[in-house]
Amino acid sequence: MTRSLKKGPYLDPKLLKKISGKKPEQAGVIKTWARRSQISPEMVGFTFAVHNGRTHLEVLVSEEMVGHRLGEFSPTRKFVRHGGKMQKEEEQKRKEAEIASAQAAKERAAAAEIKHESPTK
Repeated sequence: MTRSLKKGPYLDPKLLKKISGKKPEQAGVIKTWARRSQISPEMVGFTFAVHNGRTHLEVLVSEEMVGHRLGEFSPTRKFVRHGGKMQKEEEQKRKEAEIASAQAAKERAAAAEIKHESPTK
């Protein structure tokens, strides 16, 4: 349910106090637990360390974020990919392709080194 328009957006007073009269460059990272606080235009450019229940994740506020809540940009749940036989096979193929491309790059570098090497007398 959205907040009533006559009440206006919720902005945490402590958070506003921390950014008032400061410029984003001099403020550094502002640590906060106020996930429910809405992002206002005055916050653009500031970096907030928003608590997700375990750690603080840094969020750089941009123009597109105005009107959203700080908590939206600090996820509280960690996605652990779905496992299974197919997933393992895909990962194995990806690893093999990565190893093959690394070996090819080494061979190309060695060939280029031999090509540019000149005998000295």
